[in-house]
Amino acid sequence: MTSGEVRVVRRQWWAWAVVVLVVAAAAAPLVVVWLTNPDDQRLVDLDVYRTGGQMLLEGRPVYDYVTPAPQLLPFTYPPVAAMLAVALAEMSWGTAQWVWTAGIFAALAVTVWLSFRQALRKYVPWVFALLMVACTYLMPIRDQVRFGQVDILLVALCLADCVVKRPWWPRGFLIGLATAVKLTPGVFLIHLLVTRQWRTFFMAAFTTAVLTLLPFAAIPRDASQFWFSALLDPERLGSNKATTNQSIRGMLMRLYLPETATVAIWLVIVAVVGWYGFRGAREAYRANDQLTAVALVGLMAVLLSPVAWIHHLAWVVVVLGAIVGDGRDPVRLRVAAGVWLYYVLPIPWWGVSLKAADIPGVSLVLGKIVQNGFGLGALVLVWLLVSWLPKRRQIA
Repeated sequence: MTSGEVRVVRRQWWAWAVVVLVVAAAAAPLVVVWLTNPDDQRLVDLDVYRTGGQMLLEGRPVYDYVTPAPQLLPFTYPPVAAMLAVALAEMSWGTAQWVWTAGIFAALAVTVWLSFRQALRKYVPWVFALLMVACTYLMPIRDQVRFGQVDILLVALCLADCVVKRPWWPRGFLIGLATAVKLTPGVFLIHLLVTRQWRTFFMAAFTTAVLTLLPFAAIPRDASQFWFSALLDPERLGSNKATTNQSIRGMLMRLYLPETATVAIWLVIVAVVGWYGFRGAREAYRANDQLTAVALVGLMAVLLSPVAWIHHLAWVVVVLGAIVGDGRDPVRLRVAAGVWLYYVLPIPWWGVSLKAADIPGVSLVLGKIVQNGFGLGALVLVWLLVSWLPKRRQIA
């Protein structure tokens, strides 16, 4: 945030107070639903984090235990994440839920601000409130609240590391932290290499390495178990064929081809999509469009990963910001509105319902396509950002 922006914020403190109230009122139905449901339906991933921290406090193996029935979910994150989760384990369950949910919205606010700040320069704070409410009801963000997920925090960390002009932290540190906590942000290390941002790359790699090696000194048993056993079992994450897995691999697995064919096709598609996406991110970076570069790399984290649940698509907030730009092109605004609506609707679950309808000649094929709707949509978004958006800038 520039000094001029800071002065505007200070002058409009009353307006920002109203914004907080508006966003809180709009988000309240969503928050209340998921924080007052029975225990087996609320913030189950937060329960996973707390259980990991609790195991460390009790001196028990982190990767041998699961959350209480009926979920019975194992801890699937690197051991440094369990170390960080000790703070959650020290809180009561009720307190942890509210603290974590507040953190989700704080991270969303940072992401929205950094993603849409070009368009916000003349319309702060009221458009910011509108964007916050709109992004809150994107399905990947709703699922952040529903499951108590960490994805939007990782998005905010990587985005801030890339687009803040004069960070007070060493650039690359936040990417390294995010990568150490959940591995998938490691795609940003590839981006930093491709774009030859050597200083940032070395800081990110150094931070990742330190936070990865630290558990071997502090909790060696758990560190060894994760890297040499738990990490190698993708089924610990849940059914890889489930509708919620919208990665390229997940979409292919739902075709029920022979495993060898699935792996071969997956590797080929990953190579092509990875080349196209990282090349597009490099071109965006060279064009001084860091936001589009970040959006593309975030989409790579989803598409190229073996498992990417719907809530991993929190990167769509950054994608929307890249499409909107400065907000002056009506065509880009209409496209952004269409993308927003697409990811608000529970499209993959429509595919499940369509398959269950058993309409001869229609249900199976069309149902599978719709079931993969968010993953296929992410592929279209990659094309939009790489090929369509630069041309649109030239026209505008």
